[in-house]
Amino acid sequence: MNESKPIVVKETSEIIYGIAPGIRFATVLDGHGGSSDLTYEQLLEWKPGHGVLWVHVERDDHSCREWLATSSGLDAMITEALLAEESRPRIESFDDALMVVLRAVNHNDRESPEDLIPVHIWVDQDRIISLRDTNQTVMALRQIRESLVGGHGPRNVGTLFARITAQLVQHLEPLVDEIEEDIDELDESIADTPRADARRTLSEIRRHATKLRRWLAPQREAMYRLQNEDPSWLGQHEKIQLREVTDRLLRYMESLDTVRDRATILHDDLTSLISEQINRNSYRLTAVAAVILPPTLVTGMFGQNLGGLWGGQHEWGFTIGVGIEILMMPVVYFLLKRAKWI
Repeated sequence: MNESKPIVVKETSEIIYGIAPGIRFATVLDGHGGSSDLTYEQLLEWKPGHGVLWVHVERDDHSCREWLATSSGLDAMITEALLAEESRPRIESFDDALMVVLRAVNHNDRESPEDLIPVHIWVDQDRIISLRDTNQTVMALRQIRESLVGGHGPRNVGTLFARITAQLVQHLEPLVDEIEEDIDELDESIADTPRADARRTLSEIRRHATKLRRWLAPQREAMYRLQNEDPSWLGQHEKIQLREVTDRLLRYMESLDTVRDRATILHDDLTSLISEQINRNSYRLTAVAAVILPPTLVTGMFGQNLGGLWGGQHEWGFTIGVGIEILMMPVVYFLLKRAKWI
């Protein structure tokens, strides 16, 4: 039987994307931390003996679907699973291979970072195929590609898969930190002087935390299941790394749970502060009304157009009446104060 001849590719430090419609890049690991990029024609000629292959494709592109169905060598059922719209994080085992769906941060400026995007991954002992949609940007994968170009990247399929998983989870940390900083800032502002937009800010923080946790919960379950898988290409070091990734993911979830609990407490505190402020203002208005009530009563009585009203014909009647009303206000205030009504 003839042995597979290795594909000879000119190594370059330039990172090239889009070698064909629907295929972002294809690269073969050299086993020393570097890789060699393939053209589309070389990708079609690739055989397992040529080295570990990493292909990154656009899941929603018709050309990608055609390549997976006709040239990838994958079973039709696996191809259908990789292209499925179902994007809940999960792990599926196929003999010595795994199909993995994880959620990643979308660095597309037009999208919200909390709307985590699905990354579908097929991994066996000879290759990794990663898929994401066309208009999505996954910086975690790009950084791994850059490390391969720089010669300090993964050296085999196990380390590449562990690195991909670790990078996807690590990029969640800035999102969690930002939410924690927002809740800290809001907590301090409420403790000092509640801002006018405090309720809206609090609602946004709770919404972001809930949206992010919605995807991290199934991702944690997927990572737990991954620890129970034992493919031949996954070494002991990579298994330890995956456990650390799972622990980091669990810490993120605990942080988000803490944020949600703090948001609930802050909501109660804010409601109490607003209620106290309303009561205080009502109390002040009531006190003012009570002080001016007697003068108002006197003014109303003298406003009756009836005969016999005192001072109606007196030269100083109006001045005396105003003076009496002014003197009544401190007297009423003193009486209310003594009665501890104000």
